[in-house]
Amino acid sequence: MSFMAKPSCSDGKKRSRDEETHPDEGDRNELDGLEGKFTFTDTLIALRMMHAQFPKTEKVTLQPFTLQSQLYSSIKDRTQVDRDLELLKKEKILRLFKLNTGQDDHAIMFFQDYINQCVLLSAGGEMKDEDVTLLINAGLLTRQMIDPNMYWFSIPNIGSVLKYLSQGRKELLSFLNRRKYKEMLLAPLEKKCLRLSPLGMRFHLRDLIGSGRIKLLQSPSGMLVRASKD
Repeated sequence: MSFMAKPSCSDGKKRSRDEETHPDEGDRNELDGLEGKFTFTDTLIALRMMHAQFPKTEKVTLQPFTLQSQLYSSIKDRTQVDRDLELLKKEKILRLFKLNTGQDDHAIMFFQDYINQCVLLSAGGEMKDEDVTLLINAGLLTRQMIDPNMYWFSIPNIGSVLKYLSQGRKELLSFLNRRKYKEMLLAPLEKKCLRLSPLGMRFHLRDLIGSGRIKLLQSPSGMLVRASKD
């Protein structure tokens, strides 16, 4: 889960054996792995880092966002993260969105990115039923399950990404649970490609570590990723 962008697993371009074995010095300096640089000390720095590392693929057409669980994987003090998020929301630097995954998932998007993602028409006055319908159809609002008269703001076109999120979680957990001790060294795991999600291994590792479904442990051989017990 290195912090610099990596080539997509699905881009169809195979690097030569020499490139894989002997990266150039620039790549060696830039591609710092999770083992050396995992914990951030500032929420906004972490958000900007993950924003820059958001998967770039034709299958994901959204503006970059970060899962709250990914922040928890990178910053030890969760209480401070929550405080920082509230402050950044008040300052209109970012927005939080409840995701319709059936779990307690929240996406964090920089406010300007959200504006860029949306086509906003502001006419003022009281909102009518047809306006609400228009916003729902545009993906800007979603109805709450408990009360159909209440709504959440949502991220347009996020449906396919939620599918990849769910599939990637299941695939990674299934892979670890099939291993003898339900664990694997982080370094080789980072290099594996997921078949069912274009979001990439780093994206899913951060998510599952932050949500507690997998653990990151130190071992004599290096950082170890282990599936948590149910």
